[in-house]
Amino acid sequence: MSIEKALVERSNNQCELCSTTDNLSVYEVPPVTEAHSDKCIYTCQICKEQIEASTELTPTHWHCLNDSMWSQTPAVQVVAYRMLTRLAPENGWAQDALDMIYLEEDTLAWAQKALAQEDDIKHLDSNGVVLQAGDTVTLIKDLDVKGSSLVAKRGTPVRNIGLTSNPEHIEGRVDGQRIVILTKYVKK
Repeated sequence: MSIEKALVERSNNQCELCSTTDNLSVYEVPPVTEAHSDKCIYTCQICKEQIEASTELTPTHWHCLNDSMWSQTPAVQVVAYRMLTRLAPENGWAQDALDMIYLEEDTLAWAQKALAQEDDIKHLDSNGVVLQAGDTVTLIKDLDVKGSSLVAKRGTPVRNIGLTSNPEHIEGRVDGQRIVILTKYVKK
């Protein structure tokens, strides 16, 4: 059985975090050593983009974690823990939920492992300046966009960038198209 089929069956064809049934896909919960349904969740596009920090967090969307944090699936618990940890500094409800969540030792170690790695990842522009999600950067070189005829011109501002798990890549919109950009070709 494929991973997606296993997740569709496990999730009853809905997002395992917010329960929506639109734009669902497989999300591998890092760190991923081998592809397996136990290391993945079935999630909607909105949740996935915010988990990957490619869009700004919408705290009201994440109230769904009050229910999904009690899932019996360790991968769902891990994502819920990580998202509550990200939300807790500015949202009292998230801190309250984080105080209530219970994870087995190995599941907690899995959740904290990626959080520690995320803290170590620094995205640096061509001048060595640290980039943050939501920053605006400028292209310092004409870039051919793979898979299209678009050429992103030097000097083009890229607003509201998203960070990826790879410190050499950021995501942003150029001419209405979401693309991955190497950090060495941008400046803040």
